[in-house]
Amino acid sequence: MRRFTIKALVCAIAFAAIGLVAAGREAAAQPYPNRAIRAIVPFAAGSATDIVARAFADRMTATLGQSIVIENRPGANGMIGANAVAKADADGYTILIGTNSTNAAAPALFNNVPFDMHKDFQPISFLCSVPLIVAVPNDLPVKTLAELIAYARGRTDLTFASASASQRVSTEMLLSMTGMKMTHVAYRQGPTAMQDLIAGRVTLFTADLGVMLPQVRGNTIRPLAVTSSTRSPQVPDLPTVDEAANVKGYELIAWFGMFTPANVPADVVTKLNAAVRAAAATPEVQNSLQAALGMQIAPSSPEELAARVRTEAVKWQEAATVAGIEKQ
Repeated sequence: MRRFTIKALVCAIAFAAIGLVAAGREAAAQPYPNRAIRAIVPFAAGSATDIVARAFADRMTATLGQSIVIENRPGANGMIGANAVAKADADGYTILIGTNSTNAAAPALFNNVPFDMHKDFQPISFLCSVPLIVAVPNDLPVKTLAELIAYARGRTDLTFASASASQRVSTEMLLSMTGMKMTHVAYRQGPTAMQDLIAGRVTLFTADLGVMLPQVRGNTIRPLAVTSSTRSPQVPDLPTVDEAANVKGYELIAWFGMFTPANVPADVVTKLNAAVRAAAATPEVQNSLQAALGMQIAPSSPEELAARVRTEAVKWQEAATVAGIEKQ
């Protein structure tokens, strides 16, 4: 009787194992996606990258039929989150909401980048771009960028904040082109840098419209200029840096794109790209990003995003050189 029981138990375990294998094969055979997708945002909650990620994820879910779960993994100018995606399984269930910081500027700013932005990622689609706003605390005795330049002349006690490559390089370029001297204060998260700007603990902060506009509209900071070559429709009275500082050739904007680990199946790339395009066309995404925050939405093909990354890498290397930034 005891031998029979043992045999029955062994058989039951064997059948259960076979069932699990069969279930796994059945799940694998189901068309992509058949479970939730993880979208890693390499910057903090509340950052512009986070805002873009959530806007697109909400609408892509309707097309894909599966939820996209946002996971914020900030740190090291976005490299921690980007590296997590570069090392993830190439099955399409981990995506990166990348930026110019992670997917263009990193090699120009850092010596030990833990991934190869050209080889370790599969581009999916460009998402959008946005200019930055140069701002100071309300209690700083300047009203314009020209007044700030005059105020900074001869001073060595001024500081500027940054929590990403675009924030740092845009400010370093401004300092280089205007002759201002400020000490760089690095932040892990943009929202923390904003808090210190509002409190007057730093002199200057340059960040994208997504982060800046709520504070500008709430009169908690003083905007001086936009970093694009033309004025922004969201703040039409705010001059460009070229206008405000009387310089020529200054321009630097932030951008966002979607990537997966390299070597994901071609059908996954196609489905994700189609979902991005469908999301970009919805009133929800248009209103939350373009109308409200001044972001220019421009979905692309994977090939177009790959070409942009190559071009932007050269651009950011040149910008870092102009700004006199030494690699860290």
